[in-house]
This record gives sequence, structure tokens and C-alpha cells, in this order.
Amino acid sequence: MSSIDTRNLNRDSLFLTAEIRLDSANELSRVKVRNLSDGGMMAEGLLMLSRGDRVVVELRNVRPVRGTVAWVQGNRMGIAFEEDIDSKAARAQPVQAEREAPRYTRPVGNFPQYGSGLRKI
Repeated sequence: MSSIDTRNLNRDSLFLTAEIRLDSANELSRVKVRNLSDGGMMAEGLLMLSRGDRVVVELRNVRPVRGTVAWVQGNRMGIAFEEDIDSKAARAQPVQAEREAPRYTRPVGNFPQYGSGLRKI
């Protein structure tokens, strides 16, 4: 795809964080995601990257994805992903395990474990 074609992809302005590392390194750096589409993202952070660098991006609810730095302006950068992601999944709230609510958040009322009468203290 040429750079003109990619401007037609839907993108959302949002505020997320992601972790980026150079493809050849192990050190992760946290960045702010300013907009995100299925094919790429714009990020802001204190990284010393240049156009053409190959990176791995880790977004919540999405598998790590490889990409290439398409442009850099100051502390902002555009990254084109090698394969499309589900950008809606990255914007969704993180999935948490179902847990019982703490006692102080549950409503007051009959407690089946104590029968239908009052509980003696």
C-alpha cells in the first residue's frame, strides 16, 4: 500500500499506553498511543527511533505485533504494522477474572448461609 492508500483506514483518537521495543532488543519502553487503526498507530514517547526501524508493539488485549517506523517528528512517531490487528480489542477494557464482590459492596439483606432468621453475634 502506498502512503496515500493508508490514509483511508479508519483510525480513532484515544489515549492508551503501549510498550515498544526494537526488534533486535529486549528492553521495553512505554509510549502513549495517540491514534490507532488496524494497520498502524501514532505514538508519543521518549524513544530514540528513526524511520525504517523495525519494532515490536505490545498493546493490551492484542498479541504483540511487529511493525516499521514510518515517520518520526520530535517525540511522536508513526508505526505501520506488518499485519492488521483488531484495534477495537485494544480499546476495550482489560478482561478480568470473575471474583466475588467484597462484603462491604454487597447489599444488606437475608443471608442464605444463616437461614431466614437473624444472625446472632
